[in-house]
Order: sequence, then structure tokens, then C-alpha cells
Amino acid sequence: MAHHLDLFFGAMSDQTRRSVIERLAAGPATVSELHAPHAMALPTFMRHLKVLEDTGIVRSVKKGRVRTCFIEVGPLIEVQGWLAWQREIWENRKDYMT
Repeated sequence: MAHHLDLFFGAMSDQTRRSVIERLAAGPATVSELHAPHAMALPTFMRHLKVLEDTGIVRSVKKGRVRTCFIEVGPLIEVQGWLAWQREIWENRKDYMT
């Protein structure tokens, strides 16, 4: 699990990748749709998508010349569980100040 968390947090450390995740939370999108709001060359943007795909957060399907991306909830649920566990630890500490 630690390796998955490292990949996830590494991927989420970049604003472009976070914005892709935020957009995909609304539903599937083509690479062109995802790339449109970003002022960068397509090959650079594709490297961001590759990072997200390599971590399992995003899946893409190519049909003809169109590549559509989808969010994968498994890694997000795994991270959410880890964060909930950490929150419980900190909330139960006597020296924790809110």
C-alpha cells in the first residue's frame, strides 16, 4: 500500500494533474477536452496523463482517433481510507490541538 500512496501523492503534487482529476470527477472526457484549458504543448500534457494512468487514477480508451479518459475510484478510495486512519490517530492523541 505504501508504494501506491507514494505514486498517488506524487501524481497529485502537480496542479495540472489535479485539475484533470477534478474535471474527470464530472465524467469522462477526451484528451482534447482535458488539454484545452492548459497552456502547454500536447506532448507535455500527455506526459501528465501518463503519470495519472501509471498510478491507476486514470484509465483511457482509444476508439479510432479519439482517446477518452475515465477516473478510476479504486486508488482514490485507498487513499481516502489511509487519510481516515491518519485522522483517527491524530484526533485520538491527547496532545492534538484542533
